[in-house]
Amino acid sequence: MSDTVPYLAEGPRVGIRHLTYDDRAEFTARARQSRTLHHPWLFPPVTPTAFAIYAERLIEDPTKAGFLVCEKDGGAIAGYINISNIVEAAFLCGALGYGAFAHAAGRGLMTEGLRLVVEYAFTTMGLHRLEINVQPRNAASIALARRCGFRLEGFSPDFLFIDGAWRDHERWAITTEMIAKRPSSP
Repeated sequence: MSDTVPYLAEGPRVGIRHLTYDDRAEFTARARQSRTLHHPWLFPPVTPTAFAIYAERLIEDPTKAGFLVCEKDGGAIAGYINISNIVEAAFLCGALGYGAFAHAAGRGLMTEGLRLVVEYAFTTMGLHRLEINVQPRNAASIALARRCGFRLEGFSPDFLFIDGAWRDHERWAITTEMIAKRPSSP
């Protein structure tokens, strides 16, 4: 798919692009292959019907944006990053959600992809702040947030209903000022 859809931004190993309806087959196949990796944290769509609903929300709703992290060598979808609850005016903020697919986990592709999405959100989209809400036991997701320069800002008990229960979450955030202050990555 990435051969026909240009990347919005590129790093050494990945490019990011918007999710499209045409991504259904690969996305749902990779989500099915990644169920063990994702449980109990994430539940991306695994059926064509569920994907259609998911994609429609991300594509049609102006308060959301869906990105795919694609390997530049071959174009395989390595993961996904969504910005939801985009608020403009004085707030200029969005909430990030993300997930790697099993074949890409642990290879640093999501770190590269998340950095690209953050830069795109702050420049092209004009946002000032991005937030991530992570369950405290999700060590991989917290490590990704840290690697990308997010800071821990608080704790929200019973924040999201996931896997049949209200789950506590840590709140992580990054702002344009934080990006400007950090040293360049090699």
